[in-house]
Amino acid sequence: MNSIVVNLMQVKQRIELAVLAAKREPEEVELLAVSKTFPASAIEEAMHAGQSAFGENYVQEAVEKISQLAKLRPWLVWHFIGPLQSNKTREVAEHFDWVHSVDRLKIAERLSAQRAEFPGLAELQVCVQVNVSEEASKSGIPLSEAQALCDAIAQLPQIVLRGLMAIPAPSVDPAEQRKAFAQVRECFQQIQATRLTDSGYQFFDTLSMGMSDDLEAAIAQGSTMVRVGTAIFGKRAKITP
Repeated sequence: MNSIVVNLMQVKQRIELAVLAAKREPEEVELLAVSKTFPASAIEEAMHAGQSAFGENYVQEAVEKISQLAKLRPWLVWHFIGPLQSNKTREVAEHFDWVHSVDRLKIAERLSAQRAEFPGLAELQVCVQVNVSEEASKSGIPLSEAQALCDAIAQLPQIVLRGLMAIPAPSVDPAEQRKAFAQVRECFQQIQATRLTDSGYQFFDTLSMGMSDDLEAAIAQGSTMVRVGTAIFGKRAKITP
């Protein structure tokens, strides 16, 4: 059996066990397979094993793969999860279904305006990236600024505000992992509670957090979407975006 198929099965088992331990329902957590640096053939193998949602970090690389897999487009959901610069927003608006890494209103405004240039496309699903560990090397806004940015994004046309995304500082300590994820969850829940009936918040339901090494801690703290690459596709080579 193909290693990607086996790895997918194992990751899904980990998710099922984590969901069970957290006393949550299986349908509450979605698996996003992070396929950056891996070829289109690897994505196709994963798709035939039942995976439909794929995450990419680098715009040019991703657009090439989306083009190569154009015949499979109806069965694939493409998520952009990497840092996004202003000069790349149009390509993302044209080719992706989700963007997890919005951390500036300017980026959201560009995505909104540029999505409108493609009337055949559904609204773009958007998450605000928060920098929970306040690492200088990572994108994202402080938790304290998340609600204000969400409020502004919620009013934009052609995009749908879906929730928050976070990449905490790496830690091998499960308690530290849970602590960071809990902070993001609390921010998410506070926004939900104060904006429950506000326009633009009808679909604010996504907590994108947790990766190969910490998905159990993320699920324990309420993650609804875990982003897993290495555990599915194997070790990746470093490339220049």
